[in-house]
Amino acid sequence: MGDDGRRVVHTAVSGKAIGLADHEQMVVDAADGKAGAVVGFVGAVRDHDGGRSVTALHYSGHPTAPKVLADVVEEVSAVDGVRAVAVSHRVGDLRIGDVAFVVAVAADHRRAAFETCSRLVDEVKARLPIWKHQFFDDGTDEWVNSA
Repeated sequence: MGDDGRRVVHTAVSGKAIGLADHEQMVVDAADGKAGAVVGFVGAVRDHDGGRSVTALHYSGHPTAPKVLADVVEEVSAVDGVRAVAVSHRVGDLRIGDVAFVVAVAADHRRAAFETCSRLVDEVKARLPIWKHQFFDDGTDEWVNSA
């Protein structure tokens, strides 16, 4: 726990399935009754991108991805009133509807929870070294540098 009472309770880059409920429970437990707000975000695999139908995708991560994620989360969550944070990103083969990215933030008040969650999503997407290989229904594919 940091001097400000904040805890990064979980960061992971993994091939295992992830879910919002588990992440929310982690931050609620870690906040130990001190948080008045819990905000979560789920990034799910959608069936389209850029006007084309997506059939599947594969996320590949650089070996430094877990450390980069931990560093980004530690930096971004250093906000007054934030009590606990949990963030995960999947790698590997994902299907339409699968959860690829989860963020949960527990804070004293809703403003800190919403703003920290939003900033975490943006910073992880900008800095995490994970690449998305998308497959389209017309038989084409593309690589995207995106978390």
